[in-house]
Amino acid sequence: MSKARTNSPDIAALVLDWYDRHHRKLPWRSPPGMPAPEPYRVWLSEVMLQQTTVPAVKPYFEKFLKLWPSVHDLAHAPVEQVMEAWAGLGYYARARNLHKCAKAVSEQHGGTFPGSAAGLLELPGIGPYTAAAIAAIAFDEPAAVLDGNIERVLARLFAVETPLPQARTELRKLAAQVTPQKRPGDFAQGMMDLGATICTPKSPDCLLCPLQARCEGFRRGIAETLPRKAAKAARPVRHTIAFLLQRNDDGAVLLRRRPPTGLLGGMLEVPSAPWRDTPWASVEALQHAPAQTDWLMLNGDAVHVFTHFELRIGAMLGRVGAREAAKLDGQWQQPQEAALPTVMKKMLGLLPSADIKLTKSRRGDRARS
Repeated sequence: MSKARTNSPDIAALVLDWYDRHHRKLPWRSPPGMPAPEPYRVWLSEVMLQQTTVPAVKPYFEKFLKLWPSVHDLAHAPVEQVMEAWAGLGYYARARNLHKCAKAVSEQHGGTFPGSAAGLLELPGIGPYTAAAIAAIAFDEPAAVLDGNIERVLARLFAVETPLPQARTELRKLAAQVTPQKRPGDFAQGMMDLGATICTPKSPDCLLCPLQARCEGFRRGIAETLPRKAAKAARPVRHTIAFLLQRNDDGAVLLRRRPPTGLLGGMLEVPSAPWRDTPWASVEALQHAPAQTDWLMLNGDAVHVFTHFELRIGAMLGRVGAREAAKLDGQWQQPQEAALPTVMKKMLGLLPSADIKLTKSRRGDRARS
């Protein structure tokens, strides 16, 4: 057993002392030594921060608080509004679960979040990490918190060479071992900050780290190689054709609402051919076009990477008059004003900047085969 394993109280004290002096000032936090932040703010921030960076989350967090200052406000908001406010933050199942959780807290708990990790786990969309983080930060429960930053700090501190994700069982035990009974929330946030600012994935600043003297990875000269990760399988590729249909009089584009469940469920979308494993021939893709009009295959493609696959996007441009536009299912919005997921913004990004004159040919005649 390494020296670091035998000095858990010392580790906690070092982290807390460092956090008191170097903590990040974030809109969902209370400064060290101050009363804990509202559970609503902690919960909202933790859900947003899953697989997303702090700089990306800050404006969304502030926007949500302005729109829905309390969990009751969020619970009573139409889910479509919540999804649109979330647009661009990614991982859209989080937004649907956020709304479900708000309704559960509002309707079943009178607007008060359960005060323990076990109770929080009963709520929709809250998993072990989020439950532990809320319990520690908002309720001072000594729950072991393990996010990506904390995983990295612990893997280096204890020289855990088992690759992720297999190492997580051992890392959870180590997180529980070092979590103090007093100030567990500040300790968790201190470990997060340490991983975000000092113990970074590349080129960690070990000379400034408060745990350097306890770090087995540093002692052995392998800190930067940790945590190890199992080799990833190649990401599969899917293909689609986006149908960029504009209204002649004002340039608005046709958007539709996706089904409430599944990938990007409930979000607005650009109409497109089904996403499939093989590329589309334009004549074949036109069977899925949202309108009978002249379609022009545009030059250029876009690529969007999801967690489990890569989407390659071609685009066709079409235009309709106001009378034809009124007959189509969907809604018309200006491209720059639509609240859309990033992948849909990329589709709209394929719109030509200069006006293109579409010829009066038969549908698909000008499309690339």
